[in-house]
Amino acid sequence: MTPPLEDRKERASAWFGELRDLICARFEALEDALDGVNAERFAGTEPGRFEGTSWTRPGGDGQEGGGGGVMSVMRGRVFEKVGVNVSTVFGAFSDEFRKQIPGAADDGRFWASGISLVAHPQSPLVPAVHVNTRHVVTTKGWFGGGADLTPMVEDETDTRDFHAAMKAACDAHDPDYHPRFKDWCDEYFYLPHRQEPRGIGGIFFDYLDSGDWRADFAFTQDVGRAFLDIYPKIVERHMAEPWTEEQRRHQIVRRGRYAEFNLLYDRGTQFGLKTEGNVEAILMSLPPLAAWP
Repeated sequence: MTPPLEDRKERASAWFGELRDLICARFEALEDALDGVNAERFAGTEPGRFEGTSWTRPGGDGQEGGGGGVMSVMRGRVFEKVGVNVSTVFGAFSDEFRKQIPGAADDGRFWASGISLVAHPQSPLVPAVHVNTRHVVTTKGWFGGGADLTPMVEDETDTRDFHAAMKAACDAHDPDYHPRFKDWCDEYFYLPHRQEPRGIGGIFFDYLDSGDWRADFAFTQDVGRAFLDIYPKIVERHMAEPWTEEQRRHQIVRRGRYAEFNLLYDRGTQFGLKTEGNVEAILMSLPPLAAWP
């Protein structure tokens, strides 16, 4: 039996907060574990810790909408900048925007909760990463999200293992999910103006409503767990390896591509701005340094 609507909302938002806490703890442990030449490189920098900033969406009287979230950002020795945002917001879409959202054309009221993470490591040998999962309710309800890897120096083992982790999460629920969501990711994280992908991909899904809410929620949770398992392992492989200034320059230029995608095409950026989300939290995904040749 499908849980009541308010119970579904509560369970989804609670999970996103729980996942945030697990990720923050694991990433702080990576900061503590750095050793070798790169620990010497950042000898004057303390291991990073997340700092949380709460924000409230305008219109919190429950009539025009409200809600809010917490933006958690860490700058350290392994991660030059990593942000983990959780939010739960509600209100009504603008007349123009509601036409783009399932179930909102005639009734623009919405509720949305989710988690979004973007990590920009110090080392060019450690790939950047993005993961996002969310639950949106209008007159319809669905899950969306995914995870994708953006290496600055591509490593075949990292690529293989990341895709294998996403495939395992998908295959545990539906054998059709991985080929479908992998292709969707490749299509979505693509820069048409440069005719190149943003990274090596992963999975991307949206409007997931199979008719079994519990199953869709379980899948969404497993995507988060798969990310939490595989990405720290990839970081541990490379975070102590030395890198060159040439590799660092290449990393900064590739980050420019990352910024281009997020500002021009990213759905989450557009959704946040058009629902009066916190601008700093929305733009948290942008790298701390970027360059264009």
